[in-house]
Amino acid sequence: MTDGDVPVRCPDCRREQLYAPPAYPCACGAPVVPPLARGAAAAPVTDRSWADEWVTVRCGSCGERSQWPQPELGCACGAVLRVPVVGGAGAGEAAGAGVRGGPRARPAFRPVTIRDARDVVTVVALYLRWLGYPNTRSAARRPPSGARISARGMLAQVEPAPRPIILRDIECLWLTAMAEAGDTPVACAFFSLSGYTAGARTGADTLGVPLFTLDLTGTPQPVNGAADELVATGA
Repeated sequence: MTDGDVPVRCPDCRREQLYAPPAYPCACGAPVVPPLARGAAAAPVTDRSWADEWVTVRCGSCGERSQWPQPELGCACGAVLRVPVVGGAGAGEAAGAGVRGGPRARPAFRPVTIRDARDVVTVVALYLRWLGYPNTRSAARRPPSGARISARGMLAQVEPAPRPIILRDIECLWLTAMAEAGDTPVACAFFSLSGYTAGARTGADTLGVPLFTLDLTGTPQPVNGAADELVATGA
């Protein structure tokens, strides 16, 4: 047992096992590990919502409070357990925090291995923070497929399904971003595991929508000029 390990007992089968939370890269480059609440009872995950899957944790190096995936542990009995975090606010509680924008020097993005659709959304949320959009949250309008992540000045769509993105997907995202803009400009970006059709790429270039692809290493790659520009300048 190491200092970071916490004993977690499954409320279903009563089996106890040790769990150490993963470290995530803060925008400053320091690793952030959600502090687990020792002795607090783990709860089985029965229903999923965005607010339950993210917690707000302060970086010990720079003091930035950001949202990170809620620690979870799979039990041998089949239950998925949500492990409580010390002082972890839900995603909705941190939505109004300040935003640090503008071009600035950034450390290299640290990828997170993709194992399932939840990891895809996590990687994109981390990548947006790395770009300078720290307070990511679930967008109010859900797309027909995939998920949308919003932050101040950005609306991103994530498609983990094994299908190429078509022009209509790009146009729907762009129109939604324009509708939500109001008096504050809202940029948009698309992230896909399976790439884009030629029509989607042409349309994205016309509309100025950055396109990214992801691989299972969790490394977003820019596909078009708008994406290259976003990576170069940040938020």
